[in-house]
Amino acid sequence: MSACVQALWMKRAMRGVIDSVEQVTMVTNGGIEGDANFGRSKRQVTIIDEAVFDTIRLQLPGVEAYMRRANIMVRGIELRDTRDHLLSVGDVRIRICGETRPCERMDAQVSGLTAALDPDWRGGVFGVVLNDGIVSVGDEVSLESP
Repeated sequence: MSACVQALWMKRAMRGVIDSVEQVTMVTNGGIEGDANFGRSKRQVTIIDEAVFDTIRLQLPGVEAYMRRANIMVRGIELRDTRDHLLSVGDVRIRICGETRPCERMDAQVSGLTAALDPDWRGGVFGVVLNDGIVSVGDEVSLESP
């Protein structure tokens, strides 16, 4: 089985509602068109690993991946220690800039979620969009070392 996009989300506003979507438009050096993080310098897109949430669900029943408030959930790609790697999502390339650290907002949803996401890059990664394109649920994903 190849690595792929499992879910996509967009934030309407900072600290606002997060919506599940089937497709997003990525813009070079901007991020996801219409997302609250659009235009940020480095944290344009956030990505999480489905396998992490499969493990966390065993520890914290009731946890759902959307609670992490990320933009993209991938299956089949380990995100730990991938700073400066290139992530291809469909035809879009994203340069991973670093680890997305969990904050206290995670515990506001489910007690213990911050601690569960804290070690080993389990909170995912953030990055910048390197080219325009459309990303859809089901698109193939690959990772290149720097």
